Amino acid sequence: MMDLFLAINPIVWGPLMLLLILGTGLYLSIGLRGMTITQLPSALKSLLSKSSDKSSEGEISPFRALMTSLSATIGTGNIAGVGTAIAIGGPGALVWMWITAVVGMATKYAEAVLAVNYREVNHSGEHIGGPMYYIKNGLGKNWSWLAFAFAFFGSIAAFGIGNSVQANSIADGLEHTFNVPPYITGIVMMIVVGAVVLGGVKRIAAFAGRLVPVMGIAYLLCGLYVLAIEFHQIPAAFSLIINSALNGHAAAGGFAGATVMQAIQMGVARGIFSNEAGLGSAPIAHAHAQTKDPAAQGRIAMLGTFFDTLVICTITGLVIIVSGQWQGGLTGAPLTSAAFQTAIPMGGEYVVTVGLVIFAFTTIIGWSLYGERCITYLFGERAALPFKALWIIIVPIGATASLKDVWTIADTFNALMAIPNLIALLLLSPVVFKLTKKSLQAKKDAAHESTPPKQ
Repeated sequence: MMDLFLAINPIVWGPLMLLLILGTGLYLSIGLRGMTITQLPSALKSLLSKSSDKSSEGEISPFRALMTSLSATIGTGNIAGVGTAIAIGGPGALVWMWITAVVGMATKYAEAVLAVNYREVNHSGEHIGGPMYYIKNGLGKNWSWLAFAFAFFGSIAAFGIGNSVQANSIADGLEHTFNVPPYITGIVMMIVVGAVVLGGVKRIAAFAGRLVPVMGIAYLLCGLYVLAIEFHQIPAAFSLIINSALNGHAAAGGFAGATVMQAIQMGVARGIFSNEAGLGSAPIAHAHAQTKDPAAQGRIAMLGTFFDTLVICTITGLVIIVSGQWQGGLTGAPLTSAAFQTAIPMGGEYVVTVGLVIFAFTTIIGWSLYGERCITYLFGERAALPFKALWIIIVPIGATASLKDVWTIADTFNALMAIPNLIALLLLSPVVFKLTKKSLQAKKDAAHESTPPKQ
């Protein structure tokens, strides 16, 4: 079976899949006429206000919906993923991470628009949505098999990418840096995860709404401190990134060298792994938002890709490049750790370890919601409590087990999630364009009405 997954994994994360994800994002960007770029300042303003229409349907504010989404999105990809991309693809991989993020903003926008537009209300009175629901309600009964496929792939990927692999990363980091035994880490995580997950979507959103901004800002401040110390190297770093993206990079030190194709493949693959645009996970959280306007939530949702890749991954990448450690033969989280350690000898390793621990922990919390929604779609609401119990039990198992094979299986199913979702996004794109046009017109009319007449 492992031979089968080892054969499938390079295919589902290969050039055709990456082209499908990038192509879908580019098509949506063109169809939206660059709206994700022009509306970015407005979206940021709406987010900072943290306001929501309490009279609207939904359980959590648009801000908390985004934080719940980011809790699952900001994770090991922002630390280990960036390190891997640069170690294999060279500094030029960052350019392709940026390109992936720019078109991915349109993908994430469309996912949230459809999630809110086609969401349902379950027996508990909660709003539920995501790819399986906009496939079922938007494409009709003939496409029910596609909705089932997404929920099936998502439920399996959740226990791997969203739970056991993250728990293992946390335990490994704490053991390596602070000598904490993995079984202690597993028990503590099980208790905390249980306390949050058993509280339902509102407790998950409240937890994410408090922790995600704090952890994101703290990590960014540490990264900006490093860049301030090495400020004189930043122009040369950007020149190196652009040149490497266009021409590849020759072997240097312990760096094996990279072609332009390697830079493209690693940049796109690690960018998608980090921001999850196109995978269909984030819209499950955005479906709970208190809003009457699907497009308004879409504008909030696209900020997830902006913050994850264009901000956090960029800071990580620049720290790695200005440190010079990317040429030393390291990869993944150890490379990022070494880069911070170069600039902050007395605490750089701790910054990366604590960041990785918190990022991975919030991923477990966020993905619990995604996994629950996939399971309940397949087996009904009665499956929610057994799912939560199993989710909590898997945490200490993941923290103490060897998960090399689990990672490969989960990574494969994570990619397979994207296929049904991307098909649905392409088929339902006219709905996205129509709702966007309607929302922007209403926004323009409201601005015109609020403008006082000239005397």
